[in-house]
Amino acid sequence: MVALLAPMATISEIIDSVRTYHPAADLDLIQRCYSFAEKAHSGQLRRSGEPYVIHPLGVAATIAELKLDVPSLCAGLLHDCVEDTSATTEELQRLFGQEIAFLVEGVTKLGKIPWNTREERQAENFRKMLLAMARDIRVILIKLADRVDNMRTLGAMPADKQERIARETMDIYAPLANRMGIQWIKIELEDLSFKYLYPEEYSSLHDSLTRYHEERAKYIEDVTAILRDEMTRNEVECQVYGRPKHLWSIQQKMKRTGCDLEQLYDIIAFRVIVPSLRACYEALGVIHAKWTPIPGRFKDFIALPKPNMYQSLHTSVIGPRGERMEVQIRTPDMHRVAEEGIAAHWRYKEGRPYLGKGDEKDEKTFAWLRQLMQWQRDLKDPTEFIETVKIDLFTDEVYVFTPKGDVRALPKGSNPIDLAYTIHTQVGNRCSGARVNGIMVPLRYVLRNGDTVEILTSPNQKPNKDWLKFCLTSNAKAKIRHYIRTEQRERSKQLGRELCEREFRRAGRSLNRLEKSPELDKVVKQLHHATLDDLFIAVGYGKLLPADVADKLAPEPRADRHEGVVEPVADTPSEKVARRTVRRAPTGIRVAGIDDVMIRWGKCCSPLPGDPIIGFITRGRGVTVHTRTCPKSLDQDPDRRIEVEWDGKLKTPRPVSIQVVCADKPGLLANISQSFHEQGVNISQANCRSTDDHRAVNTFQFSVSDLDQLKIVIKAIQRISGVYSVDRI
Repeated sequence: MVALLAPMATISEIIDSVRTYHPAADLDLIQRCYSFAEKAHSGQLRRSGEPYVIHPLGVAATIAELKLDVPSLCAGLLHDCVEDTSATTEELQRLFGQEIAFLVEGVTKLGKIPWNTREERQAENFRKMLLAMARDIRVILIKLADRVDNMRTLGAMPADKQERIARETMDIYAPLANRMGIQWIKIELEDLSFKYLYPEEYSSLHDSLTRYHEERAKYIEDVTAILRDEMTRNEVECQVYGRPKHLWSIQQKMKRTGCDLEQLYDIIAFRVIVPSLRACYEALGVIHAKWTPIPGRFKDFIALPKPNMYQSLHTSVIGPRGERMEVQIRTPDMHRVAEEGIAAHWRYKEGRPYLGKGDEKDEKTFAWLRQLMQWQRDLKDPTEFIETVKIDLFTDEVYVFTPKGDVRALPKGSNPIDLAYTIHTQVGNRCSGARVNGIMVPLRYVLRNGDTVEILTSPNQKPNKDWLKFCLTSNAKAKIRHYIRTEQRERSKQLGRELCEREFRRAGRSLNRLEKSPELDKVVKQLHHATLDDLFIAVGYGKLLPADVADKLAPEPRADRHEGVVEPVADTPSEKVARRTVRRAPTGIRVAGIDDVMIRWGKCCSPLPGDPIIGFITRGRGVTVHTRTCPKSLDQDPDRRIEVEWDGKLKTPRPVSIQVVCADKPGLLANISQSFHEQGVNISQANCRSTDDHRAVNTFQFSVSDLDQLKIVIKAIQRISGVYSVDRI
């Protein structure tokens, strides 16, 4: 288990640590930066009541543990000065130099700019970090050190902030640490997030592991001795270490297998460090000769390194007492990179720009970062950008071969369409089928390690929305969405033009003639559109009435329009929607401050009061409301989007569904049903089925007043013994 709280470091201890790996460091500069930070934060306290300067010290201690250079450490000490004190970037540059000021600026959040939503703020903060990372990878290393220290002291924050920060850490920062190859930070962030996201499960697992601590410590000691003896007998020089896997990985394994901790195997991992590449394979032979290997559990990350530079041989065997155990075999250099990742790589590249022209190995190492940079340029919608980042950062991967023998790495769960878009956009757009190992497969086929995949194309093929349901990679989803949106816009432009032509004819005007005069250009500008095509698209989507365009050109009232009612010109798209919609019963949704607009609910996501939401104008059907993270809302053209909000005065119960996976045993379903009753919630529909692995998968539909009530229901069910997972559908 990872230690979840580091002792407080002093500036003297940090300087002593730097001296051990960088004897020629400018230690006086570190001391001056600390003195500046201490003075700048003077009088400020953390929520725990401690002096604020303890936080920069904690960040600097982590940076020293990563063995980074003096500017990185100084930036860690100063990283909150610009955001939380009267200090400025210009002042830091004058006192400590441009390099340190740049690193501080890269880490500083955009806290002083008013964003509309939390998702937008999160996305823009991350965009800024990516831009800084493009120039210097140290920015993200400092940010990770900052997040580690914040997570270590998260207990002083209110419960809602604990959950929000822990979720962001689990979704973005832990995977980012994994992408950077810094395993100890990834492990600590995951375990700390686990502690705050699922406190009861964390506490139960922690207590159980503590009870079995002595027994497992004895097992590790015995197996370590056996491994050393076997390697010595076969003349393989080595060092051997053993450890239990960390809490979050054990919890995930329990959830996947449906086993309790006592039934769980393969939660202990051993590392064998050997002096050379050849010795890695020799050690593997010794282990397989001693214990029976488990089929399908051998992975050669030396021949096929992970994108984060990780290299090792992994094998699982039936060890002493019949227990399954994992053994990782690597050289000292591989071990250093496995633990420190890019931080280890950086020390050998000091002084070189990271994403400038480098050797071929560097280009491959930072290919994922280049891809993230491309997304931050292409994806303007903050929700779509953050969802893309989450997908791209998770690195469980599958390796497949092209017919020419080239290796392609894809996220686990990818299919031929995902592969096609990695080759070229047009290959993806024209993908009509695939052959895997010489056999035709459907496009939904999930690729496996070692598959040889041939992509088939047709000039008549084009992307469709169904592909978005099973595509996994951000690249494929973005290209498909772009194609579909382009088609939607073209159809809307054509429809908008036809509607305007029809309305103009009724008004006795000719659109073709008006297009050649400056008169129509003025109307386009008055209606807040950049071009005539944009105006047609707005009409086609239903955001603008063709009558409004005609009224601007022929302003006299027309009694025959809209069933004899003279309709004033609306000032905003939302008002236009409201004015052409009959008054309705309140729905609990306000569109730009108006609460009687015709509302439809996205059945794909069933929004609840409290969910972040977004609206999309649908021609003839008012506004459709989705959650901001709903995949279908990401598929819609941003031009149809309209801001909506919950009306806090009206709380109408909304239907919601959850899936409960639990042990298949008598009485458990009754306990779950009783839990609903205790929360005052009535189940309107239930679907229960058993699976072959002695589990039950139960889907419940019910109504709640808001998101907070749903969370209470979910937490109550999670507390029931035998329940493995509870997820909102």
